[in-house]
Amino acid sequence: MHATISAVTDRIKERSADTRRRYLERCRRAAEAGPARAHLSCGNIAHVTAASGTDKDAIAKDSGGNIAIITAYNDMLSAHQPFERFPDLIKAAAREAGGTAQVAGGVPAMCDGVTQGQPGMELSLFSRDVIALAAGVSLSHNCYDAAIYLGVCDKIVPGLVIAAATFGHLPAIFAPAGPMTSGLPNDEKSKVRQRFASGEIGREELLKAEMASYHGPGTCTFYGTANTNQMLMEFMGLHLPGASFVNPNTPLRDALTAEAARRALAITAKGNAFTPVSEVLDERAFVNGVVGLSATGGSTNLVLHLVAMARAAGVLIDWQDMAEISEVTPLMARVYPNGIADVNHFHAAGGLGFMIGELLDAGLLHEDVSTIAGHGLRRYTEEPKLEGGEIVWRPGAGESGKHDILRPVADAFQPTGGLKLLTGNLGRAVMKVSAVKPENHIVEAPVRIFHDQEAVKAAFKAGEFDRDMVVVVRFQGPKANGMPELHSLTPCLGVTLDRGHKVALVTDGRMSGASGKVPSAIHLSPEAADGGPIAKLRDGDVVRVDAVAGTVEVKVDAAEFAARPPVEVDLSDSHEGIGRELFSAFRAVVGAGETGAAVVV
Repeated sequence: MHATISAVTDRIKERSADTRRRYLERCRRAAEAGPARAHLSCGNIAHVTAASGTDKDAIAKDSGGNIAIITAYNDMLSAHQPFERFPDLIKAAAREAGGTAQVAGGVPAMCDGVTQGQPGMELSLFSRDVIALAAGVSLSHNCYDAAIYLGVCDKIVPGLVIAAATFGHLPAIFAPAGPMTSGLPNDEKSKVRQRFASGEIGREELLKAEMASYHGPGTCTFYGTANTNQMLMEFMGLHLPGASFVNPNTPLRDALTAEAARRALAITAKGNAFTPVSEVLDERAFVNGVVGLSATGGSTNLVLHLVAMARAAGVLIDWQDMAEISEVTPLMARVYPNGIADVNHFHAAGGLGFMIGELLDAGLLHEDVSTIAGHGLRRYTEEPKLEGGEIVWRPGAGESGKHDILRPVADAFQPTGGLKLLTGNLGRAVMKVSAVKPENHIVEAPVRIFHDQEAVKAAFKAGEFDRDMVVVVRFQGPKANGMPELHSLTPCLGVTLDRGHKVALVTDGRMSGASGKVPSAIHLSPEAADGGPIAKLRDGDVVRVDAVAGTVEVKVDAAEFAARPPVEVDLSDSHEGIGRELFSAFRAVVGAGETGAAVVV
């Protein structure tokens, strides 16, 4: 193992010793109680089986494993629409293998693409905890031997992982839907957005471009949070090998879904390879996930989600761990917004199997891990094939098929990953630098302070951004308003940068997984609503955002800055309307960004 990866892993194990021990003891007690249906009363079982049709006797007699299907299906969102067919595929495969499957429950799945710049975005991060709670309620019926989780996008997979870890005595498999086929290239879409922001084109032309990009079933094809989630599930051993980026509604996708059911039954306590998910989700798995995040230049949202997911499994990781891993992990992929390719091109070039093999050979991944496919991560260098109607795994790509998209460790795009930890007298923040040009890694300029996204866009349209500046958008943290993404600011900030000005963003809010070329110090903690230093900034203060030194600082006298009272803002407008009233309890107890901005862990 690489010395840094080994040292960080050991540090996490030491830090997590007590919480991990208590977690594993809880899971062990639940597993030792045996298959849950054996302890249900006749009345309980009657309710479980009442609507199960031909599966009724098999479930009641406890003759085979029973799989819980937790689904994020809805037919409005492209990424989750394909899940409509999955329960029938899973049930049929389970019957053929001597078991059964039931849809245990559904979880909400909201789309940040729909809510960007809208009030609903202020529920987005909290939806992760709602998803964990909803899945927990579904599994609390306690009549299942394993679970298959159907989810893809931004908060859905992290919420489902939190639930899976909480029910860690059960085996868990994540079955993805896959990305939509390639449409309008993402770089062309970005140019159209910037032209619209500059007033060069109208809404009709913008809508035409957007609909040509987001055009069919499956995840969006850029490498944002949804596809970063899929990468993580593979690096962490929760997908079947090679399952992440197979397009929906194809024979291979259907075969992988059916195989997920067969494998779920095989790894139950009734099978021959019992693998509770508590054994999969250990310290090494989360380190492997962080390595994957760094090597692919993945979404900054996972900096929050990984911390929360790990805590559900008794593992305590922090941003310092992630920064140190990023410093020794080479950036191996260029997928939009870090390049012009989409995930379909990345997958065709060799994809995750090639990357995992390279990183294993370089000692940057833990190979000695438990996965749902068996022991050892080397299994994930293989790719699935359909041969004679049967799914088999064959050796994956031994080399990249396209070096401007995917490169080996020895010839990486850059020697370090895409994540930087920034510290200083404004607190702690993170920056995704993989798409930021080196000449923009350091920005020192006067600040312009805003308290909402619309004010930023209004100032841009009024011609007030014609200078070097650090745009500060505060009171956007989890306690303030649920920590919305500020991706709708990307076009106007990008235009300002393209006009030759130095520009950076500093915020206690989030940016999308689609964030790119504008240097952005995000997730700043402590947040303004918690009295953090960002609440003391004034228009005209000079702030230095330095991704090279890893700092975010205001250049004022320390004593003067310490004496300043923090600004207080009336946040009531962010607490009412579009369901925001329902989440006052969440805002009151949510943790800081650095601890995952979580409510339930």
